Amino acid sequence: MANWMSALIGSGLISNLPIDFFQIKSTVSPWLAEIPEAEVEPLVLASVLLSLVVVYLAAKIGGELCARINLPAVLGELIGGVIVGVSAMHLIVFPEGGGEAQSLLMNLVGMTTGQTPSELLRVFQGESEVISVLAELGVIILLFEIGLESDLKELIRVGPQAAAVAVVGVVAPFAAGTAGLIAIFGIDTIPAVFAGAALTATSIGITAKVLAEMQKLSSREGQIIIGAAVLDDVLGIIVLAVVASLAKTGEIEILNVAFLIAGAATFLVGSIFIGRLLSPYFVMVVNQMRTRGQVIISSLIFAFVLAYIAAAIQLEAILGAFAAGLILAETSKHKEIEEQISPIADMLVPIFFIVVGARTDLSVLNPLEPANRAGLVIASFLVVVAVIGKVIAGFAIFGQPGINRLAVGVGMIPRGEVGLVFAGVGAASGVLTESLDAAIIVMVIFTTFLAPPLLRVVFKEDDGAVSAAGSAPELETADEVSS
Repeated sequence: MANWMSALIGSGLISNLPIDFFQIKSTVSPWLAEIPEAEVEPLVLASVLLSLVVVYLAAKIGGELCARINLPAVLGELIGGVIVGVSAMHLIVFPEGGGEAQSLLMNLVGMTTGQTPSELLRVFQGESEVISVLAELGVIILLFEIGLESDLKELIRVGPQAAAVAVVGVVAPFAAGTAGLIAIFGIDTIPAVFAGAALTATSIGITAKVLAEMQKLSSREGQIIIGAAVLDDVLGIIVLAVVASLAKTGEIEILNVAFLIAGAATFLVGSIFIGRLLSPYFVMVVNQMRTRGQVIISSLIFAFVLAYIAAAIQLEAILGAFAAGLILAETSKHKEIEEQISPIADMLVPIFFIVVGARTDLSVLNPLEPANRAGLVIASFLVVVAVIGKVIAGFAIFGQPGINRLAVGVGMIPRGEVGLVFAGVGAASGVLTESLDAAIIVMVIFTTFLAPPLLRVVFKEDDGAVSAAGSAPELETADEVSS
């Protein structure tokens, strides 16, 4: 046993506990032996359960602390993820890039089950895959819930404004970022285009969660932000396809781009149109059911089917879930669905935000590391462009007097997991240098954590202005009475 423990320590999977600790465990627990291959898979479940304990504790503690200092709970969940993730405690980590990673949870599993290094790595990979899938389910449920809480008629009404915000929010940061990287930093055209593309997308999950917490989701600003973020996601996917093709072949495949645009338009318009026609039949079928959970299960089937269709045509699954929520929000069952989806969202959505935080590697922010310095300089430029480019987009709104344009722009700032997708694709293709890849990651970190508190500030200022305006007539009336 000492031999495989030494090998496990040497492998880097267990490096935080002293060797004599394992020797003590060996003497007091002689029953610990190597686990047969057939018994590895059940340990994946045990590891997932242990990981979920950490995820929920981090989410609740972080969310509660932020709520008590009047910050969005989602910010606390993101910070909680950073603390338990690769940047700090190494409890929730992912064996990406060849499977080499340190995990204290895997330390505990190896210490208590006596697994060989290869078995431990298998458990680690299985546990990470399950947590990643649960996180994806979490954001799908979140967007389904956001769709249920949105007003389709209002979204259609503010559609032109949302489209203007989305287009400006893609074009402005992309053009400024690409041109600046080429002119100021002398970066080659294709890497600069890739980095500029990473500035285009908006993380709808993060913004939507903050708006829901602030009860601003149904406001005009909230509906414009959601509509623009959905369009941003579609435009971001198209931009990613274009730049990935450019990086791979040196030319843009027009046919693929046209297919993506046509598929996105057909899906978004077609699913909502056909869904509204079929929604009465959905209600009729649900009313005929007599089994437990007929409403929520039928709703999830509908949401998952649309999410699958979206993913199958190379869009994001979350767009399908959002469309499903919009459609079901028009039915007589929408209140019942909202009530029943809420506990499911409470269970799955925090996993998504914890995972986003856990994957965030703050070591790229360390200026004492020489390799980080070039990336930090470029990152400072990207952060400025990322923030200003989206804030400018809020002022592209037309025909909406009295709307808080700054709030709309701020709501478009976070890049979140969407920006990391661009960085991952760019790094995997070999287009991005280490410094440019690190700069994109830093930009994602700053925009993700900056947006939630800024949203609270800009909406609070707006509420204060409305309150002041609302009190003026009362003062005037009082003056008239006294005169």
